[in-house]
Amino acid sequence: MRLLLHRLTLIRALAADRARLATENLLLRRQILVLRRSVKRVRLDDGDRAFWVAVHRWLEDWKDHVVIVKPETVLRWHREAFRAFWRSRSKPGRPPVVADGITLIRRISSENPLWGAPRIASELALLGHVVADSTVATYVVPRSRRPPSQTWRTFLKNHLGVSAACDLFTVPTWTCKVLFAFVVLSHDRRKILHGNVTLHLTAEWVAQQLTEAFPGDAAVPRCLHRDQDGVYGDVVRKRIAVIGMEEIVSAKQSPWQNPFVERVIGSIRRECTDHILALGEGHLRRVLRADVEYDNRCRCHRSLARNAPEPREVEDGRDAVRAVPHLGGLHHHYTRAA
Repeated sequence: MRLLLHRLTLIRALAADRARLATENLLLRRQILVLRRSVKRVRLDDGDRAFWVAVHRWLEDWKDHVVIVKPETVLRWHREAFRAFWRSRSKPGRPPVVADGITLIRRISSENPLWGAPRIASELALLGHVVADSTVATYVVPRSRRPPSQTWRTFLKNHLGVSAACDLFTVPTWTCKVLFAFVVLSHDRRKILHGNVTLHLTAEWVAQQLTEAFPGDAAVPRCLHRDQDGVYGDVVRKRIAVIGMEEIVSAKQSPWQNPFVERVIGSIRRECTDHILALGEGHLRRVLRADVEYDNRCRCHRSLARNAPEPREVEDGRDAVRAVPHLGGLHHHYTRAA
């Protein structure tokens, strides 16, 4: 619209007589001088730029009439218009990366912290996504300059057969006392090796529980994963060394670094201790040992191919199914009647 007004103004000026045109020209120049004294920088839009580019092609002495902007500016506008015109007529270079491709790049990058952009690009090519290495480097998950480290879950999975974990949790009694429960878990089959309860927690008591969990005739794992609880003092550390294990200590306030035993304790709470009223140390000890026996022999785990830590056999046939209660009927396991 503004370009059309400029053209109409130009046609009207060409049709006017010379005296009137000179007078209007003088008035306009005077106003421009006032404008330049009062405004530091004139704001022009795309219509103004298009007008000046068109005029400089029609008038040979256009430089003599340019006051608001410099002639070099008009020439620069013309070059930009030329590039924009041919850019719109030309085919695009690289095809854009779709959102699914970006999501896949970030997923592969986060799941494989040791991989660089070329390796991710190679993996994507095998999945039918041909992406340049530089494009992959643009969308990978940013990392620090330090060498990437594996996650704790990956570390534990690589050492499941030779590692165990221990941890403590508390259970209140009906008299508002606090009992301490201690469990030792084998990472291999998520089997609870030992569980016990005490009212007075000491390092000597914890050391004795480790001795009972790993007797002399039992296979001893290479590593024992624990947190930084103050009860694991010199007595406990020496007992671990005598048994023949190496300690792996989690960082402070980092339960996710010992996830398997934390999940077992969570299951014990949700499926057992949250549904009973502990009458005392002996009562809770009997309940905990019954729950440990049920968990090892009967409870199915998805991570163990939906079987128990001590694998149960598949019972085919047409015999009637009977329920075997555990923990007073709080849980059951099912078997076929002989």
